[in-house]
Amino acid sequence: MKFLPFALAAVFLWITALSGAIAAEPPGSWSREWKSTDFSRSLVEFDEIRSGGPPKDGIPAIDNPQYVAVADAGDIGELEPVITVTLNGEMRAYPVRILIWHEIANDTLGGVPIAVTFCPLCNSALVFERRIDGQVYDFGTTGKLRNSDLVMYDRQTESWWQQFTGEAIIGKMMGTRLTALPVRIESFERFRARAAEYPGATILVPTRARMRNYGANPYSRYDHSTKPFLYDGALPENIAPLARVIVIGEEAWSLELVKNLKRVERGDLTITWEAGQNSALDTTVIRLGRDVGNVVVQRDGPDGPEDVVHDISFAFAFHAFHPEAPIHTEVK
Repeated sequence: MKFLPFALAAVFLWITALSGAIAAEPPGSWSREWKSTDFSRSLVEFDEIRSGGPPKDGIPAIDNPQYVAVADAGDIGELEPVITVTLNGEMRAYPVRILIWHEIANDTLGGVPIAVTFCPLCNSALVFERRIDGQVYDFGTTGKLRNSDLVMYDRQTESWWQQFTGEAIIGKMMGTRLTALPVRIESFERFRARAAEYPGATILVPTRARMRNYGANPYSRYDHSTKPFLYDGALPENIAPLARVIVIGEEAWSLELVKNLKRVERGDLTITWEAGQNSALDTTVIRLGRDVGNVVVQRDGPDGPEDVVHDISFAFAFHAFHPEAPIHTEVK
């Protein structure tokens, strides 16, 4: 009978492994700071997550977004990048010059609650619906990174979410995925031209103009680096770690490839590239950043071409989250 506790322990560990949850204790500082987070539910090893420097909400999300009509947009360069969202006949642009300082904007557009996100260290710009099973969630920054990517949290359950995948990785919402929406990362100039078709189109402006040095890039020359920041995982073999790739599902295409070809077709999928957009992670002043071009990803729909959910991230980040997935660097 004295061996029974060991047998029970073995069974417990076996059941835990089958459940898919990671059984481990988080650092003590996490439990003190995150009193409402259920750390018993986790899809990842806690040592995969590291501090990015700022504390919880040290990078403040935008919760009361302010906007102006496109014609009233002021201090933004013609070729500066904006994240453009179109929903139910409404269009709005979210300048990267603002999101590079805030990383998350909780907003509603066309009656749909959305979270507009940008992770500078991955160059990942993704927009998610904030409504899950009828409940609306608000998101903030944890100050933590996994694979050098922003780890968000929702204020309702304090679950932690991976920005790159939109999946809850720790907490009550573990395993839940946010719905990603098709958006464009394009120059302000191109957004303004398209906005002519949407009366009432708006653009996000700073809530307090002096809160941050908007228009400046705090990660100067980062996309010229040879090594990602706060990342020690595996790197892709066929492309530079900080080369941009166009991510569509679990495949990626080198931006340089699409730039050279101008147009890539894969089944009913079409990827096009046109010049005229500043890199936000090049020079200290975003409007002076080198030209990385504009990408449009579309698929044939019943009423014509439709925008497809995609992201333009750094190659290392795509490889970190999809290590077995291909990165296309040449036409086959």
